[in-house]
Amino acid sequence: MSLTVAIQMDPIQSINIDGDSTFVLALEALRRGHRLFFYEPKDLTYREGVVSAWLRPLSVRRVKGDHFTLGEGSQRPLSEMDVVLMRQDPPFDMAYIAATHILEHIHPKTLVVNDPVSVRNAPEKLLVTHFPHLMPPTLITADRRQIQEFRAAHGDIIVKPLFGNGGAGVFHLTPADTNLNSLLEMFSGLSREPVMVQRYLPEVRQGDKRIVLIDGEPAGAVNRVPAAGEARSNMHVGGRPEKSPLTARDLEICAAIGPTLRDLGLIFVGIDVIGDYLTEINVTSPTGLQEIDRFDDACLEGRIWDAIEKKRG
Repeated sequence: MSLTVAIQMDPIQSINIDGDSTFVLALEALRRGHRLFFYEPKDLTYREGVVSAWLRPLSVRRVKGDHFTLGEGSQRPLSEMDVVLMRQDPPFDMAYIAATHILEHIHPKTLVVNDPVSVRNAPEKLLVTHFPHLMPPTLITADRRQIQEFRAAHGDIIVKPLFGNGGAGVFHLTPADTNLNSLLEMFSGLSREPVMVQRYLPEVRQGDKRIVLIDGEPAGAVNRVPAAGEARSNMHVGGRPEKSPLTARDLEICAAIGPTLRDLGLIFVGIDVIGDYLTEINVTSPTGLQEIDRFDDACLEGRIWDAIEKKRG
């Protein structure tokens, strides 16, 4: 099967080819004989019922400093594509939401991965709330009284923006920390959105596990250990990746959420697990493929393309 694939992503020149998941998805697509086109989210257009983008033929290779070639661009309807990979990074803001509305016009005749309707309805920190029995104690609110009551009940807490990403704006407040009110004032000054507050999980010192699910099935995991003096385990803020097997609890969590992910058309998903708890379900632009591939001698991008080709077939 040869597919015509458009990749909607951030500027390709700035990616880290040793860690970027979109890069290895593109490499695998070319290895399979698929034709690739590139465009940025700002190039997406709706005009008189037609969704189009400024598409440029794309080739990639694992050569640092020379990892891509883009051909001459042209405005083309995305209905001419077999597949669109929606792979731009968050934040999950109104621009991101607008892109899902536009891409909804071509899906599923052109397969959008992940399903734009489900991406819009399932941001990371909200889809997870449909599985409260798997989560740590969690509060989502802008009501300061509720936050103070939650802190009084649990003492050690994490406060983070509801639509944040990459660990930005995540704060660990110990029971003796006097900065809660100032922190809430800062959040309310930045946006009207509620915040997410969770009981602090000390198990995070042993790592925050990223598990990749492909069409609802667990495919592999990597543990991310936070640096000394850091509450966040994200690798771009110093988290250290480690090989990690899937435990019985991990498989239990995946079995509980997998059917929902499959039903929602969420082919490539990355979940975050700390200790025994599910903390996030990442559907916008999940990462972790290259780290898991290296630790497990695997090819998760191949399994993702298997799932995409099956759906197209």
